[in-house]
Amino acid sequence: MDETTRTELEAAAFRTLVKHLGERTDVQNIDLMNLAGFCRNCLAKWYLAAAEERGESLDYDQARETIYGMPYQDWKARYQKPL
Repeated sequence: MDETTRTELEAAAFRTLVKHLGERTDVQNIDLMNLAGFCRNCLAKWYLAAAEERGESLDYDQARETIYGMPYQDWKARYQKPL
């Protein structure tokens, strides 16, 4: 498999994961951390790190909005359950 195809497949898998997490708002970040060792915030940090490695201008709030599909505070108010 050539590098371009591999990158396109990885990007498609990432988009599918983000979409899936967006549809599963019942799954809390703490549950993801406990079971998988990562959460939506981790994905946002990895996304931000990848952007910074490539010299792209992005901040953490923008990265989280990409992962959450809305501003984090909005997602938190709508979907985060009290501890």
